[in-house]
Amino acid sequence: MKIIVPMAGRGSRLRPHTLTIPKPLLPIAGKPIVQRLVEDITKVCGEPVDEIAFIIGDFGTEVEKNLVAVAESLGAKGSIYYQEEALGTAHAILCAKDSLQGKIVVAFADTLFRADFTLDSAADGIIWVNKIENPSAFGVVKLNSDNIITDFVEKPQEFVSDLAIIGIYYFKDGAYLKNELQYLIDNDIKEKGEYQLTNALENMKQKGTKFVPGKVIEWLDCGNYSATVYTNQRVLEFIKNETNIDASLQKENAVIIEPCYIGKNVKITNSVIGPHVSIGDNCEIHSSMLINSLIQKNAQIKTANIANSMIGNFAKITGKTQELSVGDYNELS
Repeated sequence: MKIIVPMAGRGSRLRPHTLTIPKPLLPIAGKPIVQRLVEDITKVCGEPVDEIAFIIGDFGTEVEKNLVAVAESLGAKGSIYYQEEALGTAHAILCAKDSLQGKIVVAFADTLFRADFTLDSAADGIIWVNKIENPSAFGVVKLNSDNIITDFVEKPQEFVSDLAIIGIYYFKDGAYLKNELQYLIDNDIKEKGEYQLTNALENMKQKGTKFVPGKVIEWLDCGNYSATVYTNQRVLEFIKNETNIDASLQKENAVIIEPCYIGKNVKITNSVIGPHVSIGDNCEIHSSMLINSLIQKNAQIKTANIANSMIGNFAKITGKTQELSVGDYNELS
């Protein structure tokens, strides 16, 4: 089994937090989104994973080394591919064409999930979907009475279905998928100006490929800062039985209401933290109250009352009582 992870986009809807780091590398409860994604898939896919291929932009050698290390920590080979231009989902996956063989899971690295990941060996492919209220911003599927997918529609402007594709797919034959993606490129077949995976899926279906929907228990989006804060809250609930507060924590007259994640060398004085707060390494919190918030590394917060907020690396916040979305190195007082 191979996992293919397209993650070249930088996440413009999550700015300013993605001005200095790609969205899939933003930490949720202490781990980058993409790391949590591949760890979750590896745990639940039911088969050994021998390779994890990451499709990235120009993220730098340090990021590449970290991604390879993530794969190796899961007992898999880590491969790096590059998408130099954003030309759509089909183009992104095809950038890893040398790894498209055998059984594969394709997982776009901007979402986390809880799902029934039982792989039906009789199915040619599985598309994980989630029922949503406004499907116009997503690819959607239609089903027949036998629970087989009959139609793939990319971002419908009129109602077609409320079953949105969440960005996780299983294919029994990766080489077959590769050929269908290449066909789109070779024949310049685009949808809304880009090469779309849904077009390849539709072509495969027309040739007799049977796709079935995968069941999603919970879909966690990281599209904007408020959604990311909520995802952090839910992940903290999932991992609350783990040890999530580093032993190096220095606290004085401080109360921690779990679940929380607290990284290394954090100092907390005269403060109440939690529930649902993640604090990165080397942060200092003084005379403050933090609830349901995501604080990156090396931040300083003093005399503040913050809820439902996302604070960047090296940010400094003094005397604020409000919801905040503050990027790296910014100062508010």
